[in-house]
Amino acid sequence: MSIQLRQLGASNLMLSPIGLGCWQFSQGNGIGGKFWTSLPQEDINAIVATSLRGGITWFDTAEIYGWGKSETSLVTALEANNKKPGDVIIATKWYPVGRTSRSIVTTIDARKQALKNWPIDLYQVHMPWGFSTRKGEMKAMAELMRRGDIRNVGVSNFSAAQLRKAHTILKNEGFTLVSNQVRYNLVQRFPDFDGTIAAAKELGISIIAYSPLAQGLLTGKFHDNPGIIHDRPGFRKYMPMFSKNGLKRTEKLIAALKSMAQSYSVTPGEIALNWLLHYNGDTVFVIPGATKLSHAEQNCRAMLFELDKHDIKKLDELSRECQFGGIFG
Repeated sequence: MSIQLRQLGASNLMLSPIGLGCWQFSQGNGIGGKFWTSLPQEDINAIVATSLRGGITWFDTAEIYGWGKSETSLVTALEANNKKPGDVIIATKWYPVGRTSRSIVTTIDARKQALKNWPIDLYQVHMPWGFSTRKGEMKAMAELMRRGDIRNVGVSNFSAAQLRKAHTILKNEGFTLVSNQVRYNLVQRFPDFDGTIAAAKELGISIIAYSPLAQGLLTGKFHDNPGIIHDRPGFRKYMPMFSKNGLKRTEKLIAALKSMAQSYSVTPGEIALNWLLHYNGDTVFVIPGATKLSHAEQNCRAMLFELDKHDIKKLDELSRECQFGGIFG
C-alpha cells in the first residue's frame, strides 16, 4: 500500500498522514528538553533519515522545545541527510506564556535563525494561554503572512470556541486557519467529545494529534512491565494513567490492540496510530515522536495499512470505557 498524501486544511500543503514530532530533539535544553533523555546529534540524524526513508514528509517542532535547540537540531539532521530548503515541510510554534501577541512579529527573526533560514511552512500559536488575545495573535500572524515570513497559520491546544474565533479573525484578514494541534489518543479523546474535532471538520481545518500513543501507554509495554515507568524521565510516572489502577482500567483496550496487532502483523502502537488516521476520515494528522530508530520505523509502518471498519468501531467502543481527562491524564 502506497502512502497517500493529505491536504492540510485549505492550504496548498500535501503531507504524509504522519509527521515526526521533534520535542525530543531539545537535547536537554530549556523547559521542554527536561522531559526527554538528551539525544546526540548523530542519533537525531539517524532518526530523521529513517523517517524520510519511510515516507514522512514533514516535521513539527517549536520554540519552547529547548528554546530553539530542537529547531536547529532538526535542520542539522535534514542537511546531514542531503535535504535542502523546500524538500520537506517544517512546522514550528510561537510560545505565548508571559508575552503579548506583538512578540509573534518581534521574535520571528529568532525562529528563522534557529531554523537556519529554512522556510516556516506552518507557524502555530502553541497554546491559548498568555497575555495575548485571539485578535492580536491572528493579526500578527496575518502580518507575517503578508511579509512572506511564514506560509500558513495554525494553532495548538485550542478549544472549539477558541478555534472558531481565531478562524473568523484570520479570515477577516484575508487568510485561512489551516490546523489545530491537540492532545489526542485512544485514552485521551476529549477533542472527539468536546466539539473540537466537529468544529474543525465544519471549518475545513485539519487536526494534528500530538501524544498519539499516550506517552507510550498504548504500546502495551507498561502493562507488560509496570516497573519500567519509574526509570523514565519527566512527569509520566506521576500520571494517573500509569498508576496501578490506571493500567488496570486500560487492560481490555491494550489486549485488543495486541490482538489486532497479531492479525495485521504489526505492533500495538501501529494499530493505535492507524486508528487515529482513519476514525475521523482524513481530518486527523498524527505526530508521534521517536527517540529510537525502532520508534521511527513504527511510525512509518503505521501509514502502510488501514484498519477494518469493524476494528475501528471496536477500538472506539473500548476506548470510551477508559478515558483520562486533561493534559496530565
